[in-house]
Amino acid sequence: MDVTATLSLGDPLEPARKATAEMLQTRERTYSLPQPFYCDERLFQIDMQEIFHKEWLIAGMVCEIPTKGNYITLQIGKNPIIVIRGAEGKVHAFHNVCRHRGSRLCVSDKGKVAKLVCHYHQWTYELDGRLLFAGTEMGADFDMNQYGLKPVNVKVAGGYIFISLAENPPAIDEFLATLDHYMEPYDMENTKLAVQTTLMEKANWKLVLENNRECYHCSGSHPELLKTLLEWDDTNDPRASQEFKDHVAASAAAWEAEKIPYLHKSHGLRNRIVRMPLLKGTVSMTMDGKVACKKLMGRIKNPDLGSMRILHLPHSWNHCMGDHMIVFTVWPISAQETMVTTKWLVHKDAVEGVDYNPEEMRKVWDATNDQDRRLAEENQRGINSTAYQPGPYSKTYEFGVVNFIDWYSQRMLNNLGAEPAAYLKEVMAQ
Repeated sequence: MDVTATLSLGDPLEPARKATAEMLQTRERTYSLPQPFYCDERLFQIDMQEIFHKEWLIAGMVCEIPTKGNYITLQIGKNPIIVIRGAEGKVHAFHNVCRHRGSRLCVSDKGKVAKLVCHYHQWTYELDGRLLFAGTEMGADFDMNQYGLKPVNVKVAGGYIFISLAENPPAIDEFLATLDHYMEPYDMENTKLAVQTTLMEKANWKLVLENNRECYHCSGSHPELLKTLLEWDDTNDPRASQEFKDHVAASAAAWEAEKIPYLHKSHGLRNRIVRMPLLKGTVSMTMDGKVACKKLMGRIKNPDLGSMRILHLPHSWNHCMGDHMIVFTVWPISAQETMVTTKWLVHKDAVEGVDYNPEEMRKVWDATNDQDRRLAEENQRGINSTAYQPGPYSKTYEFGVVNFIDWYSQRMLNNLGAEPAAYLKEVMAQ
């Protein structure tokens, strides 16, 4: 929460908080959200405070900070964050704010340092956040031990770096143990970032997620993606055909033989992992369905691993194949602007221009991301109309969207300290 909310100024968002809770408590579960959730700047600020400042987020990948002193930075709303590799390989996260007068410490997206030094007045911090040097003019009673960097909760699992700005973040360790198990074949410490893109979308972040959580639109919008992707998320998808189920069974037998985890595993509505085969005759999400990287990841010997799909709400989906993996993260910028980052990872010993061509590797998802951007932006433009009213979700094609909105509604009401909606009590009991 903004510091001003704890002072005599009060919380200017209090009326909007009450309205947010009431709208979520009374909405029709299988319909899209009321208009303010997609358009209103006050509700955007509440989203940031109650979702993005309190839930676990994927800050990056361990391979992005491979050695001591390597760091990455990110921005969560108004909060600049630094994630850095410290002594003995430990990963730390801090608010990227000097304890002297508040200047940002690291101004680049990534880099490597021996110490963290503020460029303003040269206050110097150890990689574990301890203040080491504050000049000679702070007075004899100045206690450097009281002015270390403010830490951010951080956990590492399966090659992913998770952070939470909350004082008491929600439990996540059970999911992280599952993630470690499913990512074991990939040997994530021995991967590297092959290429990264950033896409700005003029749409609310929830519209970006909703679009991802269904493939109702795929046949009319994603010709490149459907060269390899089978739209069904799992064999329990209500639209899954017997042919698809047989394809899954045959693929699973091959994965089982190589001890590759593949079974569907969910942790509530927030997290899900499942490996699904790609279209028969294809092994990777490329234009021709062939491997994007000749050197396979980790201990993997068989390139035909389909795609292991990892969901982490509120803001990430992932595709892990035998030759490379793709990590997507969604970062809200304003009520109607969202940043989507896409990272392609390969084996650290893969040689660019020999084992892989970044331009070829990214073609399918460059096209798909841009198509999704246009869809989300047109969705936003329509929702902004006075004619908009919540519309019904398809029970077959859009059950994933319903699940996302259920999760969002439950976490928002919980974090607001409001009574849960009656429809959510039934859902969460399942």
